Amino acid sequence: MTSFKKISCACLLLFSFLASSAQELMVSSPDKKLNVKLNLTDGKLFYEVNFAGTQMLEKSPLGLKGTKVDLSAGLNFVSQQSRSIDETYSEAKIKKSTVRYQANELTCKFATANKNELQIIFRVSNNNIAFRYHIPQVGEPANFTVEEELSGFNFPAATTTFLTPQATPMIGWMKTKPSYEEEYIADQPMGTASKYGIGYTFPGLFHLGNKGWVLISETGVNSLYCGSKLGEGTKDGLYQIAFPEMGENNGLGSAKPAMSLPAYTPWRTITVGNDLKPIVETTISFDVVEPQYQASKNYSFGRSTWSWLLWQDNSINFDDQKKFVDLSSAMGYEFVLVDNWWDARIGKEKIEALAKYAKGKNVGVCLWYNSNGFWNDAPQTPKNKMNSASARKKEMAWMQSIGIKGIKVDFFGGDKQETMKLYEDILSDANTYGLSVIFHGCTLPRGWERMYPNFVGSEAVLASENLIFTQAANDNEAYNASLHPFIRNAVGAMDFGPVLLNKLHNKENNGGKIRKTTESFQLATAILFQTPVQNFGITPNNLTDMPAHVIDFMKTVPTTWDETIFLDGYPGKFVVLARRHKDTWYIAAINAEKTEKEIDIALPMLTNKSLQAFSDGTNREPQLNKLLLNSTNHIKIKLLPDGGTVLIGK
Repeated sequence: MTSFKKISCACLLLFSFLASSAQELMVSSPDKKLNVKLNLTDGKLFYEVNFAGTQMLEKSPLGLKGTKVDLSAGLNFVSQQSRSIDETYSEAKIKKSTVRYQANELTCKFATANKNELQIIFRVSNNNIAFRYHIPQVGEPANFTVEEELSGFNFPAATTTFLTPQATPMIGWMKTKPSYEEEYIADQPMGTASKYGIGYTFPGLFHLGNKGWVLISETGVNSLYCGSKLGEGTKDGLYQIAFPEMGENNGLGSAKPAMSLPAYTPWRTITVGNDLKPIVETTISFDVVEPQYQASKNYSFGRSTWSWLLWQDNSINFDDQKKFVDLSSAMGYEFVLVDNWWDARIGKEKIEALAKYAKGKNVGVCLWYNSNGFWNDAPQTPKNKMNSASARKKEMAWMQSIGIKGIKVDFFGGDKQETMKLYEDILSDANTYGLSVIFHGCTLPRGWERMYPNFVGSEAVLASENLIFTQAANDNEAYNASLHPFIRNAVGAMDFGPVLLNKLHNKENNGGKIRKTTESFQLATAILFQTPVQNFGITPNNLTDMPAHVIDFMKTVPTTWDETIFLDGYPGKFVVLARRHKDTWYIAAINAEKTEKEIDIALPMLTNKSLQAFSDGTNREPQLNKLLLNSTNHIKIKLLPDGGTVLIGK
């Protein structure tokens, strides 16, 4: 990873007395379209956001309340500093491999009558805002426990929401919630009570009608803070930061973050646009964070097969795992994932033999682990290998010795600081032993692709396993898929496990839940869902029961991207997205509605180029055609209900 910074001081920003009891400061984006006004009124801090002359967030609260110190009231302005930021960084694991981050930063210092200090830092780039707090040490106290963060987001009237609820602790299968696997409701009125009554998980998308869109999330969370969420919204449109529930992790650890001073809180992020293009293309989750440690090696990414998804627990045996190694080899894939129970049903000695067999076929083996057993009743093993340093390092040393490439760790128990520390400890130790890491049954990644070089991605979504479990997931597959590029996948890598080509979701492809989407839709999800290692849902029978062009596509589709461009769509209805890998463009489109669509899209990057078009025939069967994009740069594509199209050109 490389980073080049040019940071220069700028003149002090506007500071004016609006009245005897109010003070206001302002910071703008480099293009001057996005403005944040910071207001101190009667000792309390507020901010508002304007974009292109339109108010996107009304007067919204700021501040922190500590156990012994209140930094949300009785504040007096002390000083301000400003600077401009111009930074270019490279990160292969996100939606754009090279990013130039330009922003203006305003740091304001406030103090109480007791001389306790609070600093707030705002960074404003084109279409994006990030802010966080800094608490310096003043006097003897060297720690600060946050009882409440007042940071809020106050939306204009008539805004609608695209949110997913936070689940109450210790519910669901084997008490494994919260696991960020709840459903989204599109275009819901503000202030609607969430399903469980304890708020909403990040990210949250808000539609301000003809004013535009706002995406709210957080980034830069590590072991020094907890993961946060949005609390229940008010009818007037105020959503505030809320901390984890006390019952998370089966009661282990505090729900309130505790910090050693001086300290910074994580960044709260706001992405703003007149349309959805800035929402889908944003990189703010990665722009404001820094690597936490150096990579121990050059980590590789790519494609993987995965027996458990369709063949389930009975496939966790040596012979079936060899079949999936052979499948990965036949597809030219880099990895195979061996899921739960492998320690009991295959054993370490045969796993070593499997790793050796896979190496001979240029396939790397990845292994599943249970994060621990204390905060859930999930019986799957290996257990108690990832939750303590001594056991974890011993296990990772063994994996390194036999050539294991990565781990998938499952069943985490919440968002407390205690759990954030476990995530970080697993990642850090895994890096020491050259292992990449995927998390499942877990929280949202918060800038982790850039913070941790061996972090691959997180589930944190109602993922493909639910297509095996319930018919409702299949009935709603297109709807859910059309949401993710705008919300969940907009802020972090999403290990969904896409592309299930079996028409019936069982091992023999002759029973189980019924897939409602087309094969071309499934191919499109390989591009729509972004994560640097894709655990695809294909199975050995697909090599012979699918048309050759479908398998050929799956043999060549990449998993890392140099550029991402939003072309068209609306969350819950349809989406058209373009991604570039080296010199090749992949355009993916899906239709979540029940009527056929014809969409006109502009592809200026492929003018006068010949395109491969993977689409649905009138009988919904997959077809491959060649198209020539003419000099107008436009092309019309037809999308069947629950259907999809992929265009490839260079």
